[in-house]
Amino acid sequence: MHDYVYPSIFLAYLMFFLCLAGAVFFLIRSRKDGYWGKESEDPKYRMLADDVVRKTESEREIQETSNAGNESCKRA
Repeated sequence: MHDYVYPSIFLAYLMFFLCLAGAVFFLIRSRKDGYWGKESEDPKYRMLADDVVRKTESEREIQETSNAGNESCKRA
């Protein structure tokens, strides 16, 4: 009779170690890349500013297309 308890325990510890190693790796990498400094929030503000620019551009395009449609109705 074989004992299948040890392989499952080793697999569980291996998975735990891999998750822990990945978390520590990305924690160290994020520290090295500067995500914890004074400028850590800058990418968020750049993204929000880009969203505002995109929104105004798309609103302008919608307004231009609706104005073009209104002009063609007036001509007819």
